[in-house]
Amino acid sequence: MKQVFLIILLCTAIGASSCKKFLDAKPDKKLVIPSSIADLQALLDDNYRMNGSCSNLGEIAADNYYLPFSTWQSFDTWDRNAYIWLPEMYTAVPNDWSITYDMIYYANVVLENIEKVPHGIQELDALNNAKGSALLFRAKSFLEAAFTWCKAYDSSTAMTDLGLPLRLSSDFNQPSVRSSLQNTYDQIVGDLLESIKILPVKPVNVMRPSKPAAYGLLARVYLSMGEFYKSLLYSDSCLQLFNTLLDYNTLDSNSGYPISRFKEEDIMHSRMPNLHLNLANSYALVDTVLYKSYAENDLRKTIFFRSNGDGTFRFKGSYDGTSNLFNGVASDEMYLIRAECLARAGKLPEALTDLNTLLKNRLMSGTFIPVSADSREETIELILNERRKELIFRNLRWMDLKRLNKEGANITVTRILDNVKHVLTPNDNRYALPLPPDVINLSGMQQNPGN
Repeated sequence: MKQVFLIILLCTAIGASSCKKFLDAKPDKKLVIPSSIADLQALLDDNYRMNGSCSNLGEIAADNYYLPFSTWQSFDTWDRNAYIWLPEMYTAVPNDWSITYDMIYYANVVLENIEKVPHGIQELDALNNAKGSALLFRAKSFLEAAFTWCKAYDSSTAMTDLGLPLRLSSDFNQPSVRSSLQNTYDQIVGDLLESIKILPVKPVNVMRPSKPAAYGLLARVYLSMGEFYKSLLYSDSCLQLFNTLLDYNTLDSNSGYPISRFKEEDIMHSRMPNLHLNLANSYALVDTVLYKSYAENDLRKTIFFRSNGDGTFRFKGSYDGTSNLFNGVASDEMYLIRAECLARAGKLPEALTDLNTLLKNRLMSGTFIPVSADSREETIELILNERRKELIFRNLRWMDLKRLNKEGANITVTRILDNVKHVLTPNDNRYALPLPPDVINLSGMQQNPGN
């Protein structure tokens, strides 16, 4: 059955197109249509796509790592260009855009057919799980796409800023048009709010969506929008249902990948695909200043990183337990979101309690001393520093750079290649990465400024 439905969905969405052509090849009209809830759930359980399809261009463009010139020079043009924010960063399909919209296409197929397939009252839970999962997967894909290809959210300009083409149908003949950034975020929030009503608190498997995962994604959405009160509400709602933290003292730092898949903090598991060489742990070197920011009694220093023996380090701390980089929803992120939002609201003791709860599970046994701060600004700075160290290589840093620079953080990203500096200044137009040229050419959509 899985093979049948994989064939059905070979019409992989590339997200944007003219009304005459959305795909390079149209699907065979003779292909079978899903006819049961089990069929639709089988599509959602294709974890290769649903839990492993997103763009990692934002992570490539961010400042968690660097490449030596000799390594960078050995890469193909698109990987070299992505590293220094040049527009030509796409190969043929599949690429970052196509696999992102592939996941959206799957979700749309399920949502279009969920009420059409026969079902009885005894199948209501299964129907709700499939529908809620499709809504969450679609929202997660749109959110990751917005982080990659849109500007930082600003309520004063969101109605005119360029958003995403909101593909809400599997009909590839429908033209794609870029929505406003406000409409993009409204769609993401709407899908997640609807999913919360029908998703289970505890999924059958952590690869499947759940109510805590939906709350967690809403917390992430509102954090990126600067709506800290709502982000606080949803991070708290998530932690009310799932607040387990992993004690890093129980891990073997000498292991190749110390954090095995599906550990205690994993609320919903997903990972980034290996589309580019830049982030491969055999090439990407951890930013030197970032590495030095971990204290000697901080277990993340050995859990997350492996020495190359020459003063440089590589990352090994993925929650996937492999070289694949985790980009799912986890409880550590929720503690940090809630702490930041509490601090911004002036609730400093509560914010520091959340931060210390996390740090107690990250420092060597017997060495933990609760951190303290005397002001709102100092508390926020402490939390943001820990967020930077904790959520490294989670596909979140690019969003953080955009939102924090929007607030005046003044973070400049610099690449040095063969003694030549390539600089990305705060709020540069290139923070909205370029859409693939073929998508622009086929659809006539507007390209992001500066690309």
